[in-house]
Amino acid sequence: MESGQQVSPERERRIVRFIPYLLIVGLLLVVAVREPIISAVGAVVTALLFGLHLFEERRARRAWETYVASISMQVEETGQDALTNMPIGILLYDEETLVTWFNDPMRDIFDDVAMGQTLNELDPLFIEMVATNEDQATLEIGDAVYRVFSNHENRTFYLFDMTEEAQVEQQLVDNQTVIGVIYLDNYDEMTQGIEDQLRSELNSRVTQLLNHWAAEHGTYIKRTASDRYFIVTTEENLRVLERSKFTILDTVREETSQRGVQLTLSIGIGCGSDPIPVLGLMAQSSLDLALGRGGDQVVIKRDGKVRFYGGKTNPTEKRTRVRARVIANSLRDLMQESSRVLIMGHKNPDMDALGASIGILKLAEMNDKEAHIVLPPEEIGRGIRRMMDEIVQVPQLETRFVNAFQADQLIDDQTLLVVVDTHKPSLVVVPTLLDRFDENMVVIDHHRRGEDFIEDAVLVYLEPYASSTSELVTELIEYQPTNQKLSMLEATALLAGIIVDTKGFALRTGSRTFDAASYLRSQGADTVLVQEFLSQDLETYVEQSHILERSEVYTQGMAIATAEPGVIHDQVLIAQAADQLLSLQGIRAAFVIAELQDGRTAISARSLGEVNVQLIMETLGGGGHLTNAATQMSESVVTVADALRKAIDQYLEDETKGEESE
Repeated sequence: MESGQQVSPERERRIVRFIPYLLIVGLLLVVAVREPIISAVGAVVTALLFGLHLFEERRARRAWETYVASISMQVEETGQDALTNMPIGILLYDEETLVTWFNDPMRDIFDDVAMGQTLNELDPLFIEMVATNEDQATLEIGDAVYRVFSNHENRTFYLFDMTEEAQVEQQLVDNQTVIGVIYLDNYDEMTQGIEDQLRSELNSRVTQLLNHWAAEHGTYIKRTASDRYFIVTTEENLRVLERSKFTILDTVREETSQRGVQLTLSIGIGCGSDPIPVLGLMAQSSLDLALGRGGDQVVIKRDGKVRFYGGKTNPTEKRTRVRARVIANSLRDLMQESSRVLIMGHKNPDMDALGASIGILKLAEMNDKEAHIVLPPEEIGRGIRRMMDEIVQVPQLETRFVNAFQADQLIDDQTLLVVVDTHKPSLVVVPTLLDRFDENMVVIDHHRRGEDFIEDAVLVYLEPYASSTSELVTELIEYQPTNQKLSMLEATALLAGIIVDTKGFALRTGSRTFDAASYLRSQGADTVLVQEFLSQDLETYVEQSHILERSEVYTQGMAIATAEPGVIHDQVLIAQAADQLLSLQGIRAAFVIAELQDGRTAISARSLGEVNVQLIMETLGGGGHLTNAATQMSESVVTVADALRKAIDQYLEDETKGEESE
């Protein structure tokens, strides 16, 4: 054997088996010297045994080869059967994504599958997996669910039936616990002063309606207070309620209004995969959000996402003087504990934001605190230009306005930040300043609360029932224990903010609004100067007219005015154009779309209350009030107009579904 040549294991075993015979032959040769006869007999016996051994070994080898051949055939037959008959769909395709082969289970899955058919014709999922090089995906065909695996090298798809597993998983999801809190928004206000018998009838009727609604939808309900209920249900039942748009809101409102007292509900719901204690906190947080948006609606929090239902009615005024006085005292204490006060409104400030800022500035002065209004020069638009021109004439007021850099230099550990006329971090005039404050912040706003909110504020005065933030600030000034009076310009600025947001006391105006206006008038507010602030020059009027001449009635009284692409317009002018468009006969809601200086496209939306423009604008990333809302988007005017039409269609579709389910 040559050096390095290897011997196979089978050959080694055969050599080892021959060693005993070699030893016997050697032994017989030794014996043959003295006993030749015995040696000869031994040789014959050894030869017979050796022959028998070779025979048995050959027979065993043939039996093994036969066995291996049968097993190979069985494996081949089993593989062929598995390839064609096992309940796994198998499909082969070529480089042109044409079907080249498929087994019988694949034909059971796709009745129309055929050789030469394109993957896209079979199902777009296949071509998508090929294009994106995805290894697996889920395919739903009717009630069946399949897990699709792709072998891109062999151009093969494997489909496994996962229907039973999906049903079990869906059953687990359907049975997840959902916790909710129901609150009668205006129970105390509406039942105050009415007869005990009517109050008892209202309680019984509302409870009866809620119990019937809960029983109909498999929900447990328990009354925990005169104006509060606790509910427990499942995800499956919640989906049914979502499809019905929670018509219980309309039912309770209509039933109670027939008794002369219109009660509204707010419902906060927590659901998802979180533990039950967390769901309870989510339900209460959802209720707070619903109330912050004006009530008469449902807020659902699920895995970090929020959904809104309802909110069809204007919130009724239910603020109390007690709350205004408590907020005024709390704000005074915070100011006295601070080193200075910074005041900040929203981007593209209007007269309400500027008027409220000047009011807070005065409030800080009443408490002997240094205060500054953060207003970068580039944020001074056409809407507040005339007011700023008047402010410049008053040096002690004009010097209180600072830009972003100056404001940043004024901040220390004791500085108090007051945000007015917005509660969204993304909308404040200088968002980066918020990062300099941990908790020493105050939020004063009258807009309905949105999901995006300034967190960790030490004091929040959010009243969607107020006409304007200027109205709220005016009441806070009234409760300051000082004899200092507002100057004419300060009072006029606050009154201008109220007049602008109420459209001359026509919208969202309550008795408290007139009380605040009366107080400001007594402080020397100049109504003629307000009209000068609001007056338009000829250029603005012509620009507004050009926008309105491009208007159309899209559907059901929804008017859309789309400004000419590429033409820059001021935010205030866009809002004024929407107001003007709404004043036309037959218009239920007005939407004006135009480009802003920063490249974004703005939508101003207005209605008289029949259409909830807030819900439409929230679909597009904005917000506001039921009758007054807006949004800003980064797309072009044409793209935004298409998105607005789709949002209007969705809103009308939801409204129609709600009416059909009642």
